[in-house]
Amino acid sequence: MSDKSKVIFGNVMPESVYRKAVRTKEKNIKKFGDDSKANYPIKVSKNDYIGESLGVQNIEVLPEGTANIGSIPFDTKNGIIVGNIRMGFGHYRISMAMASCAKHMGYTPYWMDLNSYPHTTCTKVISAQNELYSLGSRLSKNPIFNKLVWEPVNYEGFRALSYNAADQKNAELMAPVYKNVPKDIPVIGTHVWPAQAAVHAGMKYVVNAIPDNWPMALHFAEGSVHTIQCRNAYMGYRILNGMNKKEVCKPMPQKDLVYTGHYIDHELVSNIEADCAARIERRKNKKPMRFLLTIGGAGAQKEIFAAIIKYLLPKIAAKEAALYVNVGDYKQVWEDLKKEIPEMNSHICEHLGDFKETESFAEKALDPGVDVTGIHGFWHENIFEAVYCTNLLMRSCDVLVTKPSELAFYPVPKLFIKRVGKHEMWGAIHSAEVGDGTLECRDIPHTIQMLDQFLDTQLLDEMCENIIENKKTGLYDGAYKVVELAMGMKKEN
Repeated sequence: MSDKSKVIFGNVMPESVYRKAVRTKEKNIKKFGDDSKANYPIKVSKNDYIGESLGVQNIEVLPEGTANIGSIPFDTKNGIIVGNIRMGFGHYRISMAMASCAKHMGYTPYWMDLNSYPHTTCTKVISAQNELYSLGSRLSKNPIFNKLVWEPVNYEGFRALSYNAADQKNAELMAPVYKNVPKDIPVIGTHVWPAQAAVHAGMKYVVNAIPDNWPMALHFAEGSVHTIQCRNAYMGYRILNGMNKKEVCKPMPQKDLVYTGHYIDHELVSNIEADCAARIERRKNKKPMRFLLTIGGAGAQKEIFAAIIKYLLPKIAAKEAALYVNVGDYKQVWEDLKKEIPEMNSHICEHLGDFKETESFAEKALDPGVDVTGIHGFWHENIFEAVYCTNLLMRSCDVLVTKPSELAFYPVPKLFIKRVGKHEMWGAIHSAEVGDGTLECRDIPHTIQMLDQFLDTQLLDEMCENIIENKKTGLYDGAYKVVELAMGMKKEN
């Protein structure tokens, strides 16, 4: 296999860039070890949290010498691996969309989280990077740090081919987790590292599902087929635009880049018309408008959500608005909000830790005869439940309030609050262009203005109508197409 840090899509890296990439790998080996000669047993087991709803089975990478007793046999005919990492909630959510569509299409989805094997060098490297990224997200609340460090790194730093060169070297350290996985089972990577590691490990059919629509070399896993959600990102990825400063880069081969549309769960796509009709009907009948506030893994937007809650409290009391607040697996965020806004306590109904009860609430909220009032707080300790809670609540909410990250692509009316990382701004731009979300509200006064637009005008109806039209064009069919592409690569061979 050619050295993917030396040449990237035909673009030869300077010797200084390559040497730096090698030093980065050596530094990680010194810090986290080198298990390239390890022989980790593989165990397939039922996923106790989303196994029933999404048909998912876990791929466990066990310590050497561990017996894989009770392992479920691989479905080598219809199996498909969703390779991911826990870094915030976004990559898990995209993985759930892939698994949902794979199940609907009759395939067996396997969940392979490369950040869940603590005895491996792979997980140690990823965990260290995750901690660094989470720290940066939290520090980005400081406007000076955000302007001078965080936004430039997320926008131009990750864009550079030199960054991909270093990443590819680190991915060599991640490859051992795939050693005993059958090589002819297709892999969908919902973060670049699982895709890069799969290619380095010799997996035959790898699709790299790129989450962002700001073209960055960070997302390259040469040797895989790259998929994108938005056409406005196509040319940037195709010609490696701006990825080697002012130099004109050699382009990515056409066969390596495929536009698919948005990566969305089957359950959400298949119910778009019914859910949008229910939203329009609730507004028409002056029912409380349901706002879903979802706080990401870093919890960086807590102050904005506190301002939203304070502003909406009179409207909640008057039954003009209702809130779903999902704090994911960050219970302290919920406790902090209650302390900061004691006036909200009389309106609160808590759904903490009991996922069956959350599922029951989400199901009842879809009933046209049920009025949702007050403030409903959701917290789940398990990461699968914490992430999937938002998916369940999305169908019965009217407006999703979120930063413009992976949720920017979901088929529900959206109010975008301030981004965390400059690359995210393109999610709001794209959503505004297709008519299913607002512009990015970069401060609290503009966020409040947009709340009023939803409450006092027909903006909600317009977005719902656009979502229904977008569905007709296949805009939200990306996850089906990615699964189809991955399985099609195998069938062709």
